[in-house]
Amino acid sequence: MPLSIRAAQVADVRLITEFNVLLAAESEGKSLDRTLLEPGVLAVLQDPAKGRYFLAHDGPDVLGQMMITYEWSDWRNGWFWWIQSVYVRSEARRRGVFTALFEHVLESARRDGGVIGLRLYVEQANSRAHQTYEKLGLHFTTYQVMERYPLGPKGPADS
Repeated sequence: MPLSIRAAQVADVRLITEFNVLLAAESEGKSLDRTLLEPGVLAVLQDPAKGRYFLAHDGPDVLGQMMITYEWSDWRNGWFWWIQSVYVRSEARRRGVFTALFEHVLESARRDGGVIGLRLYVEQANSRAHQTYEKLGLHFTTYQVMERYPLGPKGPADS
């Protein structure tokens, strides 16, 4: 049976939360706080302006997920969709689940006249993921991601 892709619903919150816990543990060695994570997932499922999750199915079995969020580019007068929270069950890897999710998102972006590109970030050491992404037409940019998290209290450097 071919894979099918569907938009996630509020009823999927626990499954997506579990996938995100597994993703963080496997890809970054991080343990996520479920008391923060589950309401964060639910917020996306309840408000499409925050993002959208897609689930890949083989019959009744959910094999993987992908979330997109949005970034407006004033320089290019259009939207970038950021691919995030990608997870494929370990037993379903190398079966085209990520590719099916990616192609679904790519075609959705192409149908939306305001979307100008897709972006994602990837761990520097994850060469297997790099190869997969490059086969799908993604390439490295000259940008590196920096962050300040958590924000912490406002102080003199923030003035």
